[in-house]
Order: sequence, then C-alpha cells, then structure tokens
Amino acid sequence: MAATTLDTTADDGTVRSALRSPRRLKTEVLGGLVVALALIPEAISFSIIAGVDPRVGLFASFTMAVTIAIVGGRPAMISAATGAVALVVAPLTRDYGIDYLIATVLLAGVLQIVLSLLGVAKLMRFIPRSVMVGFVNALAILIFITQIPHLIGVPWLVYPLLVCAMLILIFLPKLTTAVPAPLVAIVVLTAVTAVFSFDVPNVGDEGELPSSLPTLMFPDVPLTMHTLSVIAPFALAMALVGLLESLMTAKLVDDITDTHSNKTREGWGQGVANIVTGIFGGMGGCAMIGQTMINVKVSGARTRISTFLAGVFLLILVVGLGDVVALIPMAVLVAVMIMVSVGTLDWHSINPKTLRRMPLGETVVMLVTVAVTVATENLAYGVIVGVITAMVIFARRVAHLTEVVDIAHPDENTRVYAVRGELFFASSNDLIYQFDYAGDPQNVIIDLSGAHIWDASTVATLDAITTKYAARGKNVEIVGLDAASAERHVHLSGRMGAGH
Repeated sequence: MAATTLDTTADDGTVRSALRSPRRLKTEVLGGLVVALALIPEAISFSIIAGVDPRVGLFASFTMAVTIAIVGGRPAMISAATGAVALVVAPLTRDYGIDYLIATVLLAGVLQIVLSLLGVAKLMRFIPRSVMVGFVNALAILIFITQIPHLIGVPWLVYPLLVCAMLILIFLPKLTTAVPAPLVAIVVLTAVTAVFSFDVPNVGDEGELPSSLPTLMFPDVPLTMHTLSVIAPFALAMALVGLLESLMTAKLVDDITDTHSNKTREGWGQGVANIVTGIFGGMGGCAMIGQTMINVKVSGARTRISTFLAGVFLLILVVGLGDVVALIPMAVLVAVMIMVSVGTLDWHSINPKTLRRMPLGETVVMLVTVAVTVATENLAYGVIVGVITAMVIFARRVAHLTEVVDIAHPDENTRVYAVRGELFFASSNDLIYQFDYAGDPQNVIIDLSGAHIWDASTVATLDAITTKYAARGKNVEIVGLDAASAERHVHLSGRMGAGH
C-alpha cells in the first residue's frame, strides 16, 4: 500500500477513519499517553547504559516515535531509544564521546535505509516459528528481569504500591475498558503517594528531566578514514540489531492484530528515524517490544496516531510537566511492565502437553533462543543463534531422509542404484560410502530421478564416486536428473578440483 494511505488496521482501518471515530480516537490518544509515561524511565535507564545524559535518550525517544509514526510500515508500533542499541554503542561513547556517538547514529540510519532497499526484510521468511516463540518468551523474561532492581533494597511501601497497581491492572479491565488500566493506576497511585508524602523511589530519582526542547546538533568529528574506521563497526552493528528487533516486533504485531505490514518500508523508516534522531542529538533506537505491547495489547491502539502521540506526549511531559512526572512512583511503572511480561509470554509453548507433542528439535531451538537472549540481554544474538540451530537441526533431519537402493541387475555386467532424497552438503557427504566399489560389476547406473542436486558439494561427491569406480576400471552412468539438477551437474562436474 502506498505511503499516503497510512495502511489499514485491524478495526477502523486508516488514520482518517480513526479521526472520525471518537471511541477509536480516545483509545489511540490514551494509548499514546500510557506509552509516553512508560517510556520516560526506560529512556533514562538506557541513557545511563549508553553512558550519555538522560536528555539524549529522552530526545531520541521523542524523535524516533514521531518520525516512525510518519514513515514506518507498521502502524501502532513504538520505536524509541532501546537497551539493545545502548549496549551496542556504550563502548564507543565511553572511549570517544558523544560526537562520535551521533556520527554513528547517522551512519547507522543510512545503512538501515540501504539494507532495507536491498531487500533485507525478505530474510524474515527464514526465521522459523520456534525462533519467534523463543524470541517472545525471552522478551517476556528480560522485561521481568529488568524490573527486579527496582524491587531490591527499596522502602517497604514500594511493595504495597506494587500490589495495588497490579490489582488495578488485573481487575479494572474486567469492569470497564473506557480508560486504560495502566493510566488509572499511574494517576491514582501517584496522587496517593503525593497526598500522603510516601517516601518511595520515583521517576525523578532515575535522572534529571530536560527543561528545553531538542535542538539541531551536528557531530564535531574529523571527516577522515580513521573516523570512519572507528564508527563503521558500531554503526553496522547498530543497524543490524535495530532492523532485526524492529522487523521481529512488526511480525509479532502482525500476528496479534491479524494484519499485514510493509516490512521493507518499516526497515528504511527506521533508518530515516535514526537519521532524524542523530540530527537532534539523540542516541538512536529501534522498535520497543515492551512499549509496543502496552500500546497494542494493553491499550488496544491500532493506528499511527498512538505512536505519534506517544512521542508528542513524552516531550510535553518531560519538558512542560517534568515536576509532576517526576513524582510518579516507580512501583507503578514496574507493575505495568510486569503485567506486560506476563501477557507477552507464550504460555501455551511451555505447557507440558504442548512440549510432549512438539518435536524435540523445535523445543531445542526455542530453548536455545531463550537461553542466548537472556544470557546476553540481546534479542538479536538470541535470534541469530536460534536460526543457526534451526538450520543445523533441519539439515540433519533432511540428510537422514536420503537413501541409496539397489533396484535392478539388467545383466550380469550391470547394476542399477536408485538415489532418493534431497542432496546437499549434509546428505551427500555420506553418499560416497553407500556403493560397493569393489564388488559391483563393470557397468554401474546411478538413477537420480528420485533426488535433487542442491549444491556443489553434491556434484563433487558424484565426481568422487565416478573417480572411485574409474580407478577400478568400471563405468558409471548418471541418469534421471531433473532440469535444474542436470544444469548444475553439467556446469560443475569435473571443475571442483581433485579430491574436492
């Protein structure tokens, strides 16, 4: 769909139709407000991880959300400063400073645009369902783990506030959905804390909130090859991590809303958003799965309006109402994120009945994805290792489906073998041991009508088989190749090198 149509959504469709529906518009506005409130402590925390001033993370979240709402391909998805990006750029900031960070963000944005236009989004089709399930479960665990520090070594009043917030989040939706439960919990418990002067950790304790609007900032770095050699590795890592998290999140939202989004547009949209963020001195970012789940699953938002307003409200809150926002108890925001964690986890995937029915390989892939992600606190690493694990298991499974059968003896000097299955590096490596080179007659026919040649390894194996028979003065004829296999065999046979 063209960019000007602003994409369809699950219920009211376009942004235009949402603006015509007071009920839908209220959902989008309140969803954006709840996300903005949840973004504030997250952005401050990620700024600390990246080694920059909290303003850098807050302004990045504002510019990312507003920009991606306009240019992105997945309505209702939230992009802002993220922990994954913060972890990538932290060493650069520590060693070279903020100017090199900004230059890296700008280059990462350019790389994301280039990679997206080259079709990197199409690689999403190679991510198995078991990796997606592991990705979601790991996300839920990470969201929960990141809340634990806010519950250790804190005043005892934090725990009653946490319980009250969770009770509101659990039971209020059963009574009414007119107002998002997280917003009610935040407003009510902030008021209670202020009225009774409870001494509990609040948003203001996380870091100083900005008092002015973001301004244009161009990095003061020398335009030399040395500078490029410094920032390029970090920019590439940031671009890949950001694209992977964003595309995975977009697919997750597609499944939740039963809609389709433009992944290529989302990819280059992330690049544009990072360039805009860098121009305004932000630390860059990508899609935020936790906040997206708040927006889509908890608040029920479906259009770009909520994403745009999340950024606008964030700026208004931290700049115009910073003194009020600073009073919000962290216990309430922790409760919101814990409920997001519970709602994000795929409980069906860890049900004992499901695990008993699921093939062992699928369960292994899911667990590997979860383990690597949680251990590294990087969703990208978990997905990459999960995909590699799935590929290895698939290759082993397919390799075992290949067989060599003695099917005919037309005469005493001829023997016919039939090879069945998919022939590639994993399966063809054992193929060479399936023939009786010494005991076979003068003429050997290998029928591949039930097989398919996929790679050069198989052609090399067939050449090796022919060579072994020829060394004993025997003739080999390969028959039954389909068109693609025959073309590959003719093109590569005899050209792989001796012994290879």
